[in-house]
Amino acid sequence: MEELSTLEKLNQKVSQMLSNYDALRMDNAQLKESLERVEADNVTKQNSINQMQDDLLEKDMEIEEIVSKIESILG
Repeated sequence: MEELSTLEKLNQKVSQMLSNYDALRMDNAQLKESLERVEADNVTKQNSINQMQDDLLEKDMEIEEIVSKIESILG
């Protein structure tokens, strides 16, 4: 009779471990999805930053051209 209770305890522990494993697997899947969304958002933001940097460089060149024209007119 004691063996049966030991088997029952073992069965409960195994069931508990399987339940924990399934819960962790689901958590892991959710975290992966969240990471993929964050990475995609990061790519979008990085592209936006790159575009803004390009625009800034273009504006800097325009300012330099204007300053050069003003300097040539004044001097």
